[in-house]
Amino acid sequence: MKLSAPAGFRWPAFGDESALVATPLEKLAFRTVYFDTPDLRLARWGCSLRHRSGEGWTLKLPSSVSDGPLLVRGEYRFDGEPIRPPDAALAIVAAYLRGSETRPVARLRTVRHPVRLDGADGAPVAEMVLDEVSVLEGGRLVERFREVEVEVAPQTSPETLQIILEALRTAGAVPTDPVPKYTRALGTRAWGSPEVVPGNPGEHSSAGQLVRNAIASTVDRYLRHEPGVRVGEDPESVHQARVATRRLRSDLRTFSPLLEQAWTGALQDKLRWLGGLLGGVRDADVLHARLRSRVESLPEDDRPAGSKLAAELGSDREQARAQLLGGLTGNEYLGVVQSLVDAARSPGLLPGSRRPAHDAALPLLRVPWKKLRRRVKALGDSPADEALHEVRIRAKRSRYAAEAVAPVLGKRAVRFARAAAGLQEVLGEHQDAVVTGRLLRERAAGAPAEVAFAAGELAGLEGAAATRARSEWPAAWKRLRKAARKLEL
Repeated sequence: MKLSAPAGFRWPAFGDESALVATPLEKLAFRTVYFDTPDLRLARWGCSLRHRSGEGWTLKLPSSVSDGPLLVRGEYRFDGEPIRPPDAALAIVAAYLRGSETRPVARLRTVRHPVRLDGADGAPVAEMVLDEVSVLEGGRLVERFREVEVEVAPQTSPETLQIILEALRTAGAVPTDPVPKYTRALGTRAWGSPEVVPGNPGEHSSAGQLVRNAIASTVDRYLRHEPGVRVGEDPESVHQARVATRRLRSDLRTFSPLLEQAWTGALQDKLRWLGGLLGGVRDADVLHARLRSRVESLPEDDRPAGSKLAAELGSDREQARAQLLGGLTGNEYLGVVQSLVDAARSPGLLPGSRRPAHDAALPLLRVPWKKLRRRVKALGDSPADEALHEVRIRAKRSRYAAEAVAPVLGKRAVRFARAAAGLQEVLGEHQDAVVTGRLLRERAAGAPAEVAFAAGELAGLEGAAATRARSEWPAAWKRLRKAARKLEL
């Protein structure tokens, strides 16, 4: 957490009432050089890349999760000479740079006064620093500011953090927005929007504005999770990036009457290729997590064999990730990303997109809804697994279409999308159970007896899950039909 420190601020005395012990640490002085593109792409996407004397290179990425006034950021350190950023750091933000060169854009001189806070039992609670920052331009001082940063230990409670903040405020520190030093040093130059900005369509918008918002929202989602795909720490990054490619393909279908066919077809091909890259890792993530969870349900004697199966799937995941990272390297991929940015900024709209969005929204939603209804109507009393999977795909497209037109149609579209998501979730569970069971039967063939036995037990659990989903999906379908009637579809 950051606080502004006016000239009169001094460290507070933490005493018996706070049950905290403050220990001043050695004062530090260092110089920091921030690198960015000439148009400050990294700053506008919420990233920073710096070299600091005595520390080396640090790349900071914004978190996709907001935690109120707390500044939550992913931080990655690299060795390297101060003249040029390391290739490993540049690779993580390649989707933002897209071949654009980086150069020094801000130089800071900082005097840091650190203080360690411990509990009465000696356990670390937080580290506080008072930074006196000088912003330099060509060796000339152009700005000076002071700020306090508080970095809490993982086990520190919110109540203890509040005690610390109250003490700092009493000592003169002033609450402020959690703006990084880099952004503050650059000033208004860094406050510009990123290249892709979702719109805010409403009842009086044109259909074209609705299309732009849908495409820009999805491309923004992809780009904000793309660095996490490269880092590989959180499977959710791959999941969200893949969802973005699927959602955009669905949006292009939904809005096809308003879009140039050739433009849409070219972008669909690129999205299909990109989704294929992400799909291998995502599918392996789902199967691996699912199998690890199921192993805990096995009898204790069978768990080692089940864990061995899960480890094999983990190996498959690493192979898929290697293929993904290979695909993300090179000009072909950067060309795809540039196409996404261009699509968000200037989609290939037809003249009919000038009509009011309110007139176009419901007819656009009716198309995927009718296809879903026909697919469900064609099911027999005991539909094949593949047929239920097709229903799930159609439900997902109806959901995405409803979410795309919800800014115009309002709450009824939101409720329809929520009901479609419910059907999608039930049938997704069915599909995951079917795929996992099939994989387990394949792995059991020719495996040692104990592994084959554990695979059979796990396949039985997946079969039971598929059966439960089969019994639940009709109720989810009924809820969706009710939501559709209220929307007058």
